[in-house]
Amino acid sequence: MTLEPLVRPARLRPGARVAVVAPSGPVPAERMERGLDLLRAWDLDPVVAPHALDTHPGLDHLAGRDEDRARDLQDAWCDPSVDAVLCARGGYGAHRMVDLLDWPAIRAAGPKVFVGYSDITVLHEAFALRAGFSTLHGPMVATDVFLKDATTQQSLRSTLFEPESMRRLGLGTAAALVPGAARGITYGGCLSLLAADAGTPHARTSARGGLLVIEDTGEEPYRLDGILTRLLRTGALDGVSGVVCGSWEECGPYEGVRAVLADRLGGLGIPVVEELGFGHGATALTVPLGVPAVLDAPADGGRCTLTAQVPALL
Repeated sequence: MTLEPLVRPARLRPGARVAVVAPSGPVPAERMERGLDLLRAWDLDPVVAPHALDTHPGLDHLAGRDEDRARDLQDAWCDPSVDAVLCARGGYGAHRMVDLLDWPAIRAAGPKVFVGYSDITVLHEAFALRAGFSTLHGPMVATDVFLKDATTQQSLRSTLFEPESMRRLGLGTAAALVPGAARGITYGGCLSLLAADAGTPHARTSARGGLLVIEDTGEEPYRLDGILTRLLRTGALDGVSGVVCGSWEECGPYEGVRAVLADRLGGLGIPVVEELGFGHGATALTVPLGVPAVLDAPADGGRCTLTAQVPALL
């Protein structure tokens, strides 16, 4: 099966009501409040989900009970007054609650802006495969990169309000690991979460026609080798047309990471761009998932870019 463009939600307007949810790890209240202030400065109306500041009573790495985190996301999505659902942070926990969501009801409610990365990759894949909705791999409300980095803030704000202005992505750090050009539908996220999803009942079984977007944090080069090898062995990368890499924060010396990426991806015969500027690093550009895009990795050292062929939002 070849990847097809997904249904895009509408862009946000001043005064739009946005729900902030915590599907994964616990959220520091002070960071949440600072993030909400930033959203209010953008003339948005943020509403914190009922359990977004909870901590699981027995497992302090989770933001509340699985059923409560799922209910928050479900209720926000199915509330017609909510225009967007923004994640507060990643961490761990989305795998535990994704199957508790009523996906037919989510499909019936229609597409909405959905933003997050890291552990939220599980939900990006679920929205793509179970609902057919495009989402945004972007910064989260209660994270340092959103609170402190102006480029990160500008990328998300422009994508939300003026998405046609953010069709071409790529910081000056972007370089061709394997030169070439490719077209496809963007998908992906945190590499280890994609591998953790592989083999589950609703997982992707082919990447034909896809442009894979990957990054990660805290994974040593040998672990990245194993993760990529698992995806290759399961056939999850079969037919992928290109790979776009972001940051590899706390993954050891980058020379070791680059060597693994070149070894595991270089034999696919497709272009691979490194350090485009998204993920867990100092800057987190907002990358639309589920849209047709062009990856350009010039062999002459020219600027490497990922260009969406349509705006991320309608």
